[in-house]
Amino acid sequence: MSTHTPATDETTTPEPRGGIDRFFEITRRGSTVGTEVRGGVVTFVTMAYIVILNPIILSSGTDVAGGRLAFPAVAAVTALTAGVMTMLFGLVTRLPFAFAAGLGINSFLAVSVVGQVTWPEAMGLVVVNGLIIVLLAVTGLRRMIFDAVPIQLKLAITVGIGLFIAFIGFVDAGFVTTTGASSPPVGLGVNGSVATVPTLIFVFTLLLTGILVARKVKGGILIGLVTGTVVAVVVEAIWHLGPKIANGAVANPGGWGLSVPELPATLVSVPDLSLVGQVSFGSFERIGVIAALMLVFTLVFTNFFDAMGTMTGLSKEAGLADEKGDFPRIRSALIVEGVGAVAGGLTSGSSNTVFIESGSGIGEGARTGLANVVTGALFLLAMFFTPLVSIVPSEVAASALVIVGALMMSQIRHIDFSDFSILLPVFLAVTVMPLTYSIANGIGAGFVSWVVVRSLSGKAREISPLLWVVAAGFLLYFARGPIEALLV
Repeated sequence: MSTHTPATDETTTPEPRGGIDRFFEITRRGSTVGTEVRGGVVTFVTMAYIVILNPIILSSGTDVAGGRLAFPAVAAVTALTAGVMTMLFGLVTRLPFAFAAGLGINSFLAVSVVGQVTWPEAMGLVVVNGLIIVLLAVTGLRRMIFDAVPIQLKLAITVGIGLFIAFIGFVDAGFVTTTGASSPPVGLGVNGSVATVPTLIFVFTLLLTGILVARKVKGGILIGLVTGTVVAVVVEAIWHLGPKIANGAVANPGGWGLSVPELPATLVSVPDLSLVGQVSFGSFERIGVIAALMLVFTLVFTNFFDAMGTMTGLSKEAGLADEKGDFPRIRSALIVEGVGAVAGGLTSGSSNTVFIESGSGIGEGARTGLANVVTGALFLLAMFFTPLVSIVPSEVAASALVIVGALMMSQIRHIDFSDFSILLPVFLAVTVMPLTYSIANGIGAGFVSWVVVRSLSGKAREISPLLWVVAAGFLLYFARGPIEALLV
């Protein structure tokens, strides 16, 4: 893939060809309006699956009060927030990095957070998370904290989240199920076999999508989701499998998990934006200040490192980064990324962040924020087609979770495992996340073990004071139960 280095010599920089060209620096970066439009379309096609996947993840979570998010409403706000934030980022930073709901955070919300608070309270925590990130970016502390955390732990967080997402996909597909026994706690399918049609369709969709991604087909994940859904609709029309769950219990083990793949009465509708503004900050009273702050802490770290790593990688891919990894308008980019978390919380669509799939548009030649304007406009248009997403069964969407998890796990190749004082913390961070079904636990295990093992291995001077503070915070997080009991 070719890269482009921003021109610095004004005497050799081509003259802009109009206001749009001048504003986005299109010619200056060696691109054209046509190339930017094409890149924006490719980015949308590559990441449009989030309009399907995010509602499936968020609508699957039942909060502490028994509340659930309506599937069509989540789909609408997912497209709305992605469209607005992608366009805003492109206009402010002039960079081709598209936004959407982050898969790590939405899974954390649906699986862990809403077991303790209500959905509006969970989104309130997302808003607080975003405000903290904005503050860190404005003051410059975000760069300082990012630099204090060893690269091995940054990569381990990404890998661990990838495994966690993949594990959720296996569970949602019925490929991995609980055995109900103490050993083994989980098993394959039904009594050790892939015995249901929906799970077989998951396997088919996973392999098809994997082939498309391996062959670098543009929009491979989306093509896999669409194909799997078509197969599922045909299968349901022939065999009428029906839903797995009825009245809150498993009534039909061979049925569909979260949604039955049936064609909706209408394909186009007015977007349901009822979730916009449904935010509460009552979690601090419901679960206590310490527990709420630790959830915010986890959201901040998840959002923090994923976004920084993604932007750095994309800027390098686009040839916009210098030798230190800095890219144009980096401070503005960090601020707007925090705004994405705030916007996602306010719309109940989960924290929005930069998507690594933007690399597909960059691969098509996108180098400026004009590509983002195109991608964002397509997301806003997608709001009116949200009835289509309701036909996608969770078994099909689960294949995308596994694929994305595998892509995230690929970062493990950059970690040096020759030093055991590095290997153990990385191993704990990566494995504790999926095995405890908690991103927070994985990050905490990695940070605490890094400080303890590295310092007692004679490398204490290499550990930043900020990392000690972070590790101490996680110790409070792990001991919050006994601490809260003492404070009562």
